[in-house]
Amino acid sequence: MSDPASPPELLSWLDSSDPTTLADPGTVGKAAADLIAHMHLPPPGTGQTHVRLAGLAAVGAHDLGLARLVEGHADAAAICAELTSGRLVPGPGELWGVWAADPPSARVTARRAGDQWLLNGVKAWCSGADACSHALITAHADDGYRLFLVARPAWTPVDGTWPAYAMAASDSRSVQLDFSPAEAVAGPGAYLERPGFWQGGVGVAAVWYGGAVGVARALRRAHGRRPLDQHALAHAGAVDVALTALRSLLDTSARAIDATPEDTESARTMALQARAAAEGTAELVVARVGRALGATPLALDPVHGRLVADLGLYVRQTHAERDLADLGERRLAEPEPWQW
Repeated sequence: MSDPASPPELLSWLDSSDPTTLADPGTVGKAAADLIAHMHLPPPGTGQTHVRLAGLAAVGAHDLGLARLVEGHADAAAICAELTSGRLVPGPGELWGVWAADPPSARVTARRAGDQWLLNGVKAWCSGADACSHALITAHADDGYRLFLVARPAWTPVDGTWPAYAMAASDSRSVQLDFSPAEAVAGPGAYLERPGFWQGGVGVAAVWYGGAVGVARALRRAHGRRPLDQHALAHAGAVDVALTALRSLLDTSARAIDATPEDTESARTMALQARAAAEGTAELVVARVGRALGATPLALDPVHGRLVADLGLYVRQTHAERDLADLGERRLAEPEPWQW
């Protein structure tokens, strides 16, 4: 927890928190609300994006279920700052989520009822389904795809919709909305068309970086108990190269976001790069640490085992080759994409 860019109050909270207690969704929800009350992550593009990314990474290294809820709340606050100019702001003690998954099998519709909007349908993959006090939810309206704010008890978590062990503490169940009252956050298309949509993607990559750091810490713990042999040290060296390269990319992205905060196209490229790099780094770190240390930490260290499982599922949020193809097409359209 020694990153100087992370907010001190965040590091203090993490140092005093025991990650072995964070396997239960109820505990994680309460911990997220408590942590949010003790920290401030600046919105991206305001000159302190590096602080935001470092903070998200620090939480990710501690626990990924907790980080998923903290990142969602921080993203919700940034969205409201960008789209409402301060009209909507999370209040003290509140935990907000952003629920924007839109698979064909679970879509929410919105319709007007006088001066109010009503949302109806099932929303999938809603992290903090029971813990969140408010959520920003995307829905299909007659005039386009919109973002809405809803507050409990506007939704009901659907039991049995997240049977997986991995990321179980994030409580990412589906929720049911039955003509639930909602407030429109912005006009049609605004949620997806803003630069903050892609800047938020860089923030998720920072969480994945943190998760990989958390997995890699098992190498240091093992080395402290008994010096690693040359093969294990070689794996540690490979882990260092990958994590250092990813952190450099995230640092560069933070500076670029602050330099051109309104540049949506640049933010999209950076998000695609950062997410793909974080995915590859996470997979490399898990594999290298596993080969260096064998089954022992996976079998006997519950925090390490949960981090490995959570990270493997979390990075599958990427669209894999589809994102890489998007990035490749964008870069090849440039005259000299890789010139120093």
